[in-house]
Amino acid sequence: METGRIPLIGEPLPQMKVLTTHGPKVIPDDYKGKWLILFSHPGDFTPVCTTEFYAFSKKYDEFKKLNAELLGLSVDQVFAHIKWVEWIEENLKQEVPFPIIADPLGSVSNALGMIHPNKGSETTRAVFIIDPNSIIRIILYYPQEIGRNVDEIIRSLRALQMNDKYKVSLPHNWPNNELIGDKGIIPPPKNIAEIPKRKKEYEGYDWWFTYKDLK
Repeated sequence: METGRIPLIGEPLPQMKVLTTHGPKVIPDDYKGKWLILFSHPGDFTPVCTTEFYAFSKKYDEFKKLNAELLGLSVDQVFAHIKWVEWIEENLKQEVPFPIIADPLGSVSNALGMIHPNKGSETTRAVFIIDPNSIIRIILYYPQEIGRNVDEIIRSLRALQMNDKYKVSLPHNWPNNELIGDKGIIPPPKNIAEIPKRKKEYEGYDWWFTYKDLK
């Protein structure tokens, strides 16, 4: 990765030492062998962020079943994170089981492009999905004004895992696609000689659009 720019999809997450509500951590090293969902929020004690943390916490067991860990982040101090987590547990009756990075100097946020021009010094709503080899596989950005859909993050994680396992592409709204359901799309043929085999070996609409069961 070039110095001075944010990492991109397909590149390793830079190694950083961070302070979290669960103590110091080194990312991504402390998460090797697991998928990591690293997500930033604009600020503690804000309504939209509170709804997101409630949703992430409710779905935590689903992430765990997918061999994934959650790691939050904002530019708030660690004591603010701790108090906010306490507030969520006391008032919304929901434990927040994952750590939150405290980044008051913005070093982590700036390195990952989480602070955007004309949006002040707060972190935007970024999501990095990092695989067990510490490679960035998905980057999502949302503005401060719009909350994320945690189910879509889970869907994206599952799709990445199916891509790794079966070496296929996944269609719109997989596994509930209107055309092929929960099937996976076969990669394009590499040469003309492969074309006659395509519709014989797989289901499909044409030789360039074939698919198969993922079971």
